[in-house]
Amino acid sequence: MSTARFNGFFITGTDTEIGKTCITAGLTQAFGQLGRRVAPIKSLAAGQAQDAHGAWVNEDVAQLHAAQTLGLTTDEVGPLQFREPCAPHIAARLEGRAINRDALLAAIEATAAKADLALVEGVGGFRVPLTETWDTADLAVDLGLPVVLVVGLRLGCINHALLTAEAILARGLRIAGWVANTADPHQPHVADNLSALSARLDPITGGPCWGHVPRLTDPSPAAVAAHLQQHLLLNALKA
Repeated sequence: MSTARFNGFFITGTDTEIGKTCITAGLTQAFGQLGRRVAPIKSLAAGQAQDAHGAWVNEDVAQLHAAQTLGLTTDEVGPLQFREPCAPHIAARLEGRAINRDALLAAIEATAAKADLALVEGVGGFRVPLTETWDTADLAVDLGLPVVLVVGLRLGCINHALLTAEAILARGLRIAGWVANTADPHQPHVADNLSALSARLDPITGGPCWGHVPRLTDPSPAAVAAHLQQHLLLNALKA
């Protein structure tokens, strides 16, 4: 079992575009309501657009930055950002930049040191290449944090969730809990999917479902936090 570098959780997902950042922002709010000073960190972010002032902004980093209350800078929330919206190792190559393992870990730790609890969000799914020899699963192992699995409710979610959970556990990491997020607003049989996920995930991970977030008109951190079960979050903090 890896030893955690600091207090917090590593947030990963069953795929890309399934709402990890939205859930991380909601967890920032929810843990804040439990009295924790929370630092949300987007470990890597690929895809930026210029704002009205000409600054290059990543949407996920901006969302997490807006959710925090510690006065962190966007560079502290998003320590490594690239312009092109593609896999990080490709984005880095296009910009002629290197993804340095030690530098990234140090930057994450520096931001985490400013908080009681850090929520470090991965990028894409659990195994996204970062360099030729290092991926996001390795990043999770390096950090040694208990993992929160965001399950995007859409076709194939049960298979994706079980495979991801197996990959996490195979690396000696603990799954603290999982959150179901309605990625597909037209997903049928939601209750049946949740039941199947709980029946299969809970026994192998030991981490319960922290909540089911429906499709929200306004997915603000507070709106997401309202669908998370605070007693389970509190239990996770005590674990």
